[in-house]
Amino acid sequence: MVDSRGKILASGPVAADLDFLREQFGNSGACTELRNPHVESTVSVETKSAAKPSSVLILTTREPVPRVLLTKRQIGIRFGGHLCFPGGRAEPGESVADTALRECEEEIGLPATEVELLGSFGHYFSQAGYRIDPLVGIVDPAFDYQPDPSEVASIHWIELQHMLDPERYDLTWMGADRAYFGFDNHEIHVGGPTVSLMIGLLEWLAA
Repeated sequence: MVDSRGKILASGPVAADLDFLREQFGNSGACTELRNPHVESTVSVETKSAAKPSSVLILTTREPVPRVLLTKRQIGIRFGGHLCFPGGRAEPGESVADTALRECEEEIGLPATEVELLGSFGHYFSQAGYRIDPLVGIVDPAFDYQPDPSEVASIHWIELQHMLDPERYDLTWMGADRAYFGFDNHEIHVGGPTVSLMIGLLEWLAA
């Protein structure tokens, strides 16, 4: 088996077009596990079997140059200071979509009625013991977000066309056997599971 760690499996940029996104999600089949693009130890079978279910929502704006929303987590909470998509752990009885939409309303004041939900493109197991189901949704660019200050320090935007361009990601080696992808955009740096999901969406659309 070819080792694809440390590589992005896309030959070039994917079109940042909302109609293309709608078409791809309309044609999608069963969701499968998203691979870990970083060079690090694999998540064990035991960790996967005990993983805590969670969902995030990748929100892109309905405009000629779509943008994607990221939140910076408040210092003092788990993963404080990290850039991530709005979302969190599932509550008993919730579907993947229920969790993502509830967390979005709690974190940034975005009600489910404001989201054109396209669907999910897979699930990802993190080293921290979470199963993350990412969904993609489209929102009005003029919506007035009301972030919860106890959870969200700030809201940031990146262009969808940049997120879907493999050349925008850098791989940084940490010694001889570990390397991590990152995405830099002006004043922000995105890494960890969030950048894995970004690459996962890029690869899913490019396949």
